[in-house]
Amino acid sequence: MKKYLKSAPLSHIYKLIRKDIKVNGRRAKADTMLCQGDEISLYMDEAALRGQIGQKKKIIAKRQFGIAYEDDDLLIVDKPFGLLTHGDSQEKKNTLANQVQGYLQEKGEYQPGRERTFVPSPVNRLDRNTTGLVIFGKNSRALRAINAMMREKGQVSKWYMTITAGKLDKSLALADRMEKDSRSNRVSVLPLDSEKGKVMETVARPLEQGRGVTLTEVELITGRTHQIRVHLSEAGFPVIGDVKYGDPKVNRQMKQRFDLTTQLLHAYKLRFNGTDPYLAHLAGKEITASLPESFERIKKQLFD
Repeated sequence: MKKYLKSAPLSHIYKLIRKDIKVNGRRAKADTMLCQGDEISLYMDEAALRGQIGQKKKIIAKRQFGIAYEDDDLLIVDKPFGLLTHGDSQEKKNTLANQVQGYLQEKGEYQPGRERTFVPSPVNRLDRNTTGLVIFGKNSRALRAINAMMREKGQVSKWYMTITAGKLDKSLALADRMEKDSRSNRVSVLPLDSEKGKVMETVARPLEQGRGVTLTEVELITGRTHQIRVHLSEAGFPVIGDVKYGDPKVNRQMKQRFDLTTQLLHAYKLRFNGTDPYLAHLAGKEITASLPESFERIKKQLFD
């Protein structure tokens, strides 16, 4: 009810629950757990209802993302460098989520005035300075289905491209636990047999050797905060440019040569293995995003 009656104070919503809201034709308490198929009826004057629903403003945010794939249910975008997926305390307007909502409004596929609780939303998140593929659900049914697929291990495979410091000459299958310090926004790696933290699994495959660096493809088996960066750093092959987990000496060299001051990491490929019945048309589909120009420039100079 808070999502539906956006302008109503919480005290008023409790009052409505006591007097003017019924579940399956009967009064119910505020702590009643709803079940699938329950019907909520709200008895309220139309004018008062319009005032408490509130008006959703049209989102105006200049589009910066590319489109890697789109159908009636999903939009997979190529996020550029420096753009937040969601807003934070410092930036609330110019985000990838807002840009996508504005894009869908312009196409007429999302009308905030008609939608009461659904908002087109991303199912995966990339750090501000990580580029590449982000999946959005365009309707509530698709969003639920793709979220369920992302939670199920092995249904959606995700690959990243990066350049790591050091000579990685064989594939690594990494499995540990991670623990996040929310104050410092840093992740620490714990042994797999630890009772603390969440399990994280990463596979790193060397593609090309350079002088002291390796072009590396990384497959995420799990999807944890800073997983690739901290896992590769712990293994001795940090992502170049990564000021949080990287090698300071290598980072200084990369800054001098390429003006690189953040991690060089690109989410470049997705593959849908198993699918929810509603998204059966995605089975076996593979989506890719080309490397950004800045990544290509650094790659060319380091490996040619």
